[in-house]
Amino acid sequence: MPSCSAEEIFSWIRVVDVRDAAAAALLASCPNQKQAVNWQEGCTLRYSNETLVGTLATMPAYYWWNAENATSVDQFKEDLRTLLDDLREQAVYGGSLRKVAAGNITGPDFQRIFALVQCTPDLSPEDCRSCLIGAAADIPKCCDRKRGGRVLRPSCTLRFEIYPFYNKTRLEELVPRPEPPVHLPPGERGGNKTRTVIVITASVAPSVVLAIFVGIFLIKRNKQKPKDSDHESEAVDDISAPESLQFAFSTIRDATNNFSDNNKLGQGGFGTVYKGKLPNGQEIAVKRLSKNSGQGDLEFKNEVLLLARLQHRNLVRLLGFSLQEEEKLLVYEFVNNASLDLFIFDPIRHSYLDWERRHKIIGGIARGILYLHEDSRLRIIHRDLKASNILLDGNMNPKIADFGMARLFGQDETQGNTNRIVGTYGYMAPEYAIHGQISVKSDVFSFGVLVLEIISGQKNNCFQSGENVEDLLSFAWKNWREGTAANVVDPFLRSGSGSMTGILRCIHIGLLCVQENASDRPTMASVVLMLSSFSLTLGVPSEPAFYAPSGYDSNVPLFQEYNSRDHEHNSIQSDHSSRNDASITDLHPR
Repeated sequence: MPSCSAEEIFSWIRVVDVRDAAAAALLASCPNQKQAVNWQEGCTLRYSNETLVGTLATMPAYYWWNAENATSVDQFKEDLRTLLDDLREQAVYGGSLRKVAAGNITGPDFQRIFALVQCTPDLSPEDCRSCLIGAAADIPKCCDRKRGGRVLRPSCTLRFEIYPFYNKTRLEELVPRPEPPVHLPPGERGGNKTRTVIVITASVAPSVVLAIFVGIFLIKRNKQKPKDSDHESEAVDDISAPESLQFAFSTIRDATNNFSDNNKLGQGGFGTVYKGKLPNGQEIAVKRLSKNSGQGDLEFKNEVLLLARLQHRNLVRLLGFSLQEEEKLLVYEFVNNASLDLFIFDPIRHSYLDWERRHKIIGGIARGILYLHEDSRLRIIHRDLKASNILLDGNMNPKIADFGMARLFGQDETQGNTNRIVGTYGYMAPEYAIHGQISVKSDVFSFGVLVLEIISGQKNNCFQSGENVEDLLSFAWKNWREGTAANVVDPFLRSGSGSMTGILRCIHIGLLCVQENASDRPTMASVVLMLSSFSLTLGVPSEPAFYAPSGYDSNVPLFQEYNSRDHEHNSIQSDHSSRNDASITDLHPR
């Protein structure tokens, strides 16, 4: 390759819109270097005598940090990790022309945390992920306990703050420029007021520079449009991109001992779950979808793509999938303690859950739902929140599972309608069960039912009160109104060391979530605030949905009167209405 002067190199750089100041700074500070990197607010500039394109470079690294310390440090770290994990996956699959993502999350004390991550677009998804994971791992070295910080690497960068430091409009509007002619005249150099870092890695005569690489830091992100089926169809085309998520069927078959009954963890409406172990020793949970599950290739692929982009400590993590002929497998992280229902409804194991653990579980579920509704780049309605879909890890941290019925909304959408009612009666909001109206308040209702179940230790549809069997929501409402809400509390908790004030406050929050009118229910953001701030005054709840007054015959199914959907059918078969933990899929007319 012919040699060229530094002046010729920087004239070429200018026409691709890298700031003149960056080029000028390198020219002035590194006149005799064969490799250099310059980080600025708007760009990263590198040149080298070695191949740069497609090559991962993690050193040298440079760090900046905010002098102020964060409050609630442990929670801040957890929320920051969740945000960076989420943004990393966005950047990884940004395509060959853009690998940048920015966003925010609700942190401790209802404070927002903002972050931006960036890889040079020439990197493969695997190298981009590796670089950003390493950059995040550097945070404790430079920015531990800090409210803001930056990690700068040649191939990737990240930054976090408690204020919005990036220009959202700029992120959306910037587009990659076409490659320019080589011999355009240099333009007039402009000034630059931003802070600059230059790292020199080697020294040689300036006569030869063999390769040049320019990474534009801020690149256009495609605007996400509030589509429904079209959006999901496009997602299917992208599933071939995350090849690292796809397992060979033989690998999963061997990991589960050929789907042995001894490896079976459970079985549901969509298939059977098996425990397995990968060749590297990692334990996994494998959902083998049944052939008559009703979930086709389109739904399966969209679920994979959806879950692959969700990263939160209170969501079960999808490790990958396998799709071979009629076999459809989902591979998840293995969660040690199985599901919540096996603890709270068990007469012996429920004693393992004291109030501290139960409150922690309630808070974790709330944060997971908030992430789905507001803090992820997608707006997702789960639609099947229930005790058996909450898994518990070794530290009893809750993880929301089973997204087979989840509904994806556009960022500007708040509600929708469906002709396909899916979920579990007892956890379903009335406007959804009756009219098919979906919104974030549908999940809020399910969460409220879960809260009351966790506190009482009993199922919502068969609350045992002495010799009587009542509906939990009605029983809780009646006792709260009469000032005897302690009757709802699990006797084990009443005899324990937990704060009865805190327990009764959570009953209050649960009742706010299960109010009949969806508009009266709080958002999950408000719920998280209520759970974390005891000084916050709670509103007065109104009557819950499906309220059964005193004297109601408990042998009559509570949902019988709601098995009518006048905008669709005159009647619906009652045997499709589930009163247990088994999820329903479709309701059909007689």
